[in-house]
Amino acid sequence: MGSEGNAGSEGNFLAGKVVAVTGAGRGIGRAVALACASERAKVVVNDYGVSVDGGEPRSEVAEAVVKEIAAAGGEAVAVADDISTMAGGQRVVDTALTRYGRLDGAVCVAGILRERMLFNMTEEEWDPVVATHLKGTFTVFRAASAVMRTQRSGALIGFTSGNHQGSVSQANYAAAKGGIISLVRSAALGLHKYGVTANAVAPVARTRMSANVPMELAGIGEPEDVAPLVVYLLSDHAREQEITGQVYTVAGPKIAVWAQPRELRAAYADGSWTPQQLADHLPGTVGRDPMPMLERLMEMVEAAARKDRPNA
Repeated sequence: MGSEGNAGSEGNFLAGKVVAVTGAGRGIGRAVALACASERAKVVVNDYGVSVDGGEPRSEVAEAVVKEIAAAGGEAVAVADDISTMAGGQRVVDTALTRYGRLDGAVCVAGILRERMLFNMTEEEWDPVVATHLKGTFTVFRAASAVMRTQRSGALIGFTSGNHQGSVSQANYAAAKGGIISLVRSAALGLHKYGVTANAVAPVARTRMSANVPMELAGIGEPEDVAPLVVYLLSDHAREQEITGQVYTVAGPKIAVWAQPRELRAAYADGSWTPQQLADHLPGTVGRDPMPMLERLMEMVEAAARKDRPNA
């Protein structure tokens, strides 16, 4: 990625770069946009300005962040578009090109929640959540990757969640967040030869969405705790270390990397397996991989019954 100035000094990590951030009007997206600007990036601030459930769109939130950046001496432009549409994702990228002539980083934070048990979830509760999180990441990645492929440089960052492990009452959100991880890994593989990186961040931070989680999130931090990792992943430092296809968690002072999917154990039959052979041999050979979220299920159910909102 092209950069200017001393990228190794504080305040210059992203000097000369142009970064687009979706969902940048509030919470983590806003913190990321402000941090990028403070490190001398020019920022495209995208936010459709909707409520947590995706309703009541308005443009003021994106424009307010642009004013914050400008007041601090930075450069930014607002785009109040719905990135769940192909046209919206393209406009985010086109705005960067029209205004600044290039795009070095795309960070997809935008998301909404519509909570419901799987057996009660409607199509109207499923589609918008998947569209905003997963398709919204795709639309921006799709448009940005075409530019970055030609530039032969760039960084894509998707936002996932620990809920990609599964969720009791947010199957739509968990499915979308799991899809984002696979999309990021696919982008990392497909764009590697063009000098483009792709990574995912799974934050644990206090936001409008975390306030509705009915149990305490251990080590919960603030949106500002997440921003430095994003700045690093957008920088030449991360590219030089070939950091791509990774999923990182930030929770306050904690940073962690998630394992890549891989086989744990295997067993082989003499020919094809029969159901009885599987019943006889699978438990003691291949076995199972315990599901961490199941161990916390009763705690979550009890907390929800009490209507606890410890993260609010």
